[in-house]
Amino acid sequence: MEKATLVAECPFCRDRGFDPAGRLTVFLNQDGPFHGYFRCHNRCVPGGFPLWFARLAAIEPAEAPGFDPEREYLHQGAEFPVVNINTEIKQYHDRLTDDLVRDFSAAGVGPQVLDELQIGYNGRYIVYPYFQTDGNCYAARCVFPDRPQDYFWHGDERFAVEEYQIFNIVDLLSCENGALFLCEGENNLLPLKQLGFPGIAVPYNLNFERLDSELFAHLRTLFIIMVNSGESETAARALAARVGYKVRLLQWPAGLPRGYSVWQMARDRGSGFRAAIAAMIQSAKTFSPFPAPQFEHQRFLRRLASEQGSAYAALQSGFCRLDAAIGGIHGINVVGGAPKVGKSMFMIQIATEMALRGIPVLYYDFENGRQKIYQRTLSRLSRMDASMMRRQQWTGPERERYDEACRRMRRMMTTLRVVNDRKLTPELMRRHIDFLRHESSSEYTVVVVDSLHKLPFKDLSERRTGIDAWLRQLEAIRDELQVSFLVISELTRGGDGSYREEPHLGVFKGSGDIEYSADNAMVLYPGDVHQDPAAAGERSNTLWLVASREHSPGPVASYALDYPYWGFVEEGGSCD
Repeated sequence: MEKATLVAECPFCRDRGFDPAGRLTVFLNQDGPFHGYFRCHNRCVPGGFPLWFARLAAIEPAEAPGFDPEREYLHQGAEFPVVNINTEIKQYHDRLTDDLVRDFSAAGVGPQVLDELQIGYNGRYIVYPYFQTDGNCYAARCVFPDRPQDYFWHGDERFAVEEYQIFNIVDLLSCENGALFLCEGENNLLPLKQLGFPGIAVPYNLNFERLDSELFAHLRTLFIIMVNSGESETAARALAARVGYKVRLLQWPAGLPRGYSVWQMARDRGSGFRAAIAAMIQSAKTFSPFPAPQFEHQRFLRRLASEQGSAYAALQSGFCRLDAAIGGIHGINVVGGAPKVGKSMFMIQIATEMALRGIPVLYYDFENGRQKIYQRTLSRLSRMDASMMRRQQWTGPERERYDEACRRMRRMMTTLRVVNDRKLTPELMRRHIDFLRHESSSEYTVVVVDSLHKLPFKDLSERRTGIDAWLRQLEAIRDELQVSFLVISELTRGGDGSYREEPHLGVFKGSGDIEYSADNAMVLYPGDVHQDPAAAGERSNTLWLVASREHSPGPVASYALDYPYWGFVEEGGSCD
């Protein structure tokens, strides 16, 4: 025993034709990830953990620590062809030139590692053989030295597909119940193997995303070390999220260039490479899909501080009684109403008034069209109906009102974006929000959806599930990007075929998720003269708060139609 390491004569060297004086090292530090790992200094057998030792030494598996008789192995049952390229791989290995051996040596990789992994050379390309779980090689990746983008696969093309693109897979089999390195790029594995670590490699970072997570089901710890790039880290994190808590991502020290790798570090650090890798292992934390508690606390305090600021308080509809009833426009606000009751007009007025106050607003319109929205807004701002605007036979005061309305519209359009794209997706909505936030330098955004039932779905026959899926996406966007939503919803007809039913959550059409997703659910309820064309100037709607997470339900206010200027006036409301 030497501290927490056992050193003994290797029991496998003599039978495999190696120096019988070969030494075996076993790591017994119970606090380390490689507790129980053994390796032969002659590399007569691949190193591994107790179950692998039992297999090599023909010991009954049940006598080895960690044996599970009910464990199923993903690699078992694979069918391999009779023909392999083992002989070619041996020939390629024998053709390694002195220059290539010196190049490997500059990264600290000695002949024993090259022999163990059967690295070869075909005269132009370095040959990395991909041995499979049956011990044979059926395909190899051939990479041009110093130009890794120049490569091709040699051998049986069936074994050049992603499923079989695991370099040195024998170490995956030997590390059951133990720890293993996963590298991006075959050459990045070699310096780690020289240090005695077990590991496998995949050729490209895209392989990280596509590896079957069940491959690592029986490991205790998986160290992932990727090339220093955002793409590689993203792909590695995608794998880590699927594999789970056993993953530890090795992070590169700050200041290293993009594309930096284990191979480059081994060349740069020389004898200091072992200490550099040991430091990265020591600092690697168990992967978690959750943010660090300290970061989560800081984020909470930042969000709380922002909600105490003027930008958050400014998210008001402009209708005083509505703002008092729901505390301003925050979260997901669903507004339902009968056809032609004025839902769109109500939302256009709120959206444009907020935009006029400098609040960035995205208006997703699937009902009216961009031109109609702008024309009705101009009519409301100028106090001129459409026929008067078309005649252009105005008095001096009318011209002044019109010109001032046009100036306000021009200012409004710096913060209002109307989108009619009927191929909208949640991802595209997120990008729109990011663009508008960047352009307006604003922390908050308001998104109007007119209407929920007109949002694009993959399959119209599954409208209800599509609506519910959209609501879940809106919840995610609300939380991730601090977005407030105003969403128009259709209503279902009552038992008598009308829309006169007392407002409640069940009146919203086609979605059972509104009651769970909406922070505020409201209904615009028509007055008695709504259907009377002669009483257009007397029409009035009552807005009901049907359900709310934080506010008491009940009638909010009545809104009289501001005929013929395409707007509403809140009755009994005062902002003083």
